[in-house]
Amino acid sequence: MDDLQAFLLVAEERSFTKAAARMGVTPSALSHTIKALEERLGVRLLTRTTRNVAPTEAGERLLHSISPLFEQINAEIERLGELRDKPAGTIRITCSDDAVQMILRPMLARFLARYPDINVEVNIDYGFTNIVSERFDAGIRLGEAISKDMIAVRLGPDWRLSVVGTPAYFEQYPIPQSPHDLTNHCCINARYSVVGGIYVWEFEKDGRKLNIRVNGQFTSNSTIHLLNSALDGIGLAYVPEYLAKPYIADGKLKEVLADWCPYFQGFHLYYPNRRQASPAFMAFVEAVRYHV
Repeated sequence: MDDLQAFLLVAEERSFTKAAARMGVTPSALSHTIKALEERLGVRLLTRTTRNVAPTEAGERLLHSISPLFEQINAEIERLGELRDKPAGTIRITCSDDAVQMILRPMLARFLARYPDINVEVNIDYGFTNIVSERFDAGIRLGEAISKDMIAVRLGPDWRLSVVGTPAYFEQYPIPQSPHDLTNHCCINARYSVVGGIYVWEFEKDGRKLNIRVNGQFTSNSTIHLLNSALDGIGLAYVPEYLAKPYIADGKLKEVLADWCPYFQGFHLYYPNRRQASPAFMAFVEAVRYHV
C-alpha cells in the first residue's frame, strides 16, 4: 500500500524530487521504492528522463484505477475525525503573502491555540492555483477573481491600491498629477505569474478608467517585496492601502493620486461547492470569516 501511494505521488507530481519532498524522504530512496514495485509487478510504470518523469501505458492504467480508491480511503478516514470530541486534521490553504499578513496572521495564533489538533499549512502563490488538482482545501483571492462554481466566503472589506514613494524620492522627482505622469517615473513592477505579463496599473476617476504601463528596474511577484522596495527608495509602488497605511502615517511613505485609485472586492476564501467539509475546515471558515 505504501509503495502504491508512493507511485501515485510520483505520477501526479511528474517528479521524484517533488514527490519525495511531500513524503519526507530522499529522491533516491523513493526511486528505489518505485523500482522495487515495478520488479514485483513485472511491468514498467514510469518513464524516466533527465528532465521529467511520466507514467507508461501501464502506469497510466494503474494511476486511473487506484487513485480514486485511495481518495475514497482518505475521505473515509477524514470522516472518522468527525466522531472526535474536538475538530482535528490538516487544512491546506493557498494565497498571497499580503493575504496572510492581512487575514490569517491576526487570527492564526488564537485559532491554533483553541484547536490544538488542527494543523494549518499555507502555500504562498500569486497565480491562479487549481485548488482541486493541487489538493488544497481552499484558497484566498479577491472576490472578483473567483470562479462561479466555488463557494466564496468574505474575509474582509473592500480595499484600494495606493501609489506610494518615499519623501526622498519626491525630492528628486515631481509629484505626478495624473496617472499618465507615471510613465516618467521609476516604478516597481509586479509579475504575479511566471507565464503572465507585467501587471498594468489600473486607475479610475469619475467613471473614467485608465490602464498605465509603467517602467522601472525592479520587478517582483510579492506584494510585500513591492512595498519594501518602495521603502528602500527604489521607486514608486502600487500596493494595497492597508499595507502602506502605517508607513504613510509615520511619514516613511507619501501617497499620491489617491483620488484615482479604485476599490477592489475584498479577500474571499473559496472552495469547491462539492466538497464535504470536515468539522476542522468549518471551524477554520468560521474563525476567518469577516464579521462586519
